[in-house]
Amino acid sequence: MRFGLFVPQGWRLDLVGIDPAEQWAVMRDVARRADEGPWESVWVYDHFHTVPQPTDEACHEAWTLMAALGAVTERVRLGQMCTCMSYRNPVYLAKVAATCDIVSGGRVEMGIGGGWYEHEWRAYGYGFPSAGVRLGMLDEGVQIMRQAWTEGRATLHGKHYQFDGAIVRPLPLQEGGIPLWIAGGGEKVTLKIAAKYARYTNFDGTLEGFTRKSELLAGHCRDVGTDFDAITRSANYNVAIGATEAEVEDRLQQLKARIAPFVGEERAEAQLGGFRGLPACGTPEQIVEKLRKLEAAGMAYGIFYFPEAAYDRSGIELFEREVVPALS
Repeated sequence: MRFGLFVPQGWRLDLVGIDPAEQWAVMRDVARRADEGPWESVWVYDHFHTVPQPTDEACHEAWTLMAALGAVTERVRLGQMCTCMSYRNPVYLAKVAATCDIVSGGRVEMGIGGGWYEHEWRAYGYGFPSAGVRLGMLDEGVQIMRQAWTEGRATLHGKHYQFDGAIVRPLPLQEGGIPLWIAGGGEKVTLKIAAKYARYTNFDGTLEGFTRKSELLAGHCRDVGTDFDAITRSANYNVAIGATEAEVEDRLQQLKARIAPFVGEERAEAQLGGFRGLPACGTPEQIVEKLRKLEAAGMAYGIFYFPEAAYDRSGIELFEREVVPALS
């Protein structure tokens, strides 16, 4: 199994209490730790407003962080889970990503999806088109990126985007362009787009959900004539780890206490449902057992989120010491 690590950037209220002037240093240091450790990649989210509700707390922009992290790390690959296609003109985004690839020495991954967070869409003036429109924009945008990164120019007269000879130079350093991660588990459209274009997918990380999405992806690959086995399937996991179950619960309660002042007790408690009972919540032995079953089902790349990473590295250290070696 391959391992990626999310860098705290504020979207999930994981920088609260840290002065904004100090937040970049925190993000940089988490990324550098990953660069020196067993992690293959570091990741950020592409969002503008915090969750589980919009607040005035910091939420740092994803592609600015891609460039910055590329300049201060040497080895880890750099991804976003996932970039929203409609937040940026896709040729412009292809240009930004190519520049980040050069800054980083050829280490950028392109996580891309249709987008879903309606509040920030409307607040930023993007409207909120139907799911069909958003996914149509995703499909056309991916076509544009692939063309831009291989040919250095992009022309498309599509339903959603029209470009005529847009120059994207220099090309990314990676031969064939930046690897595409098509994120999302939409069964009729998103997984079909993934079958056509993706080198990686990212969807439901529970054993039942992962198995179902994988079967559907395989069917789409047969329909469009691509190699299912050539696509690396990944999933994201929220981590609450402790040497004992009591330590796991204590870590969850610390998370609740940290975010409750900003979102209220009820929403803070609800956030714990994204940890409890799921594959990366438990003792190291419990987590390894659950992830082994997912690995057997074809989950080859896990991307792990530690909500306390900005404040406390002990969970990351325990995971590195006891989970990663058991599965690498």
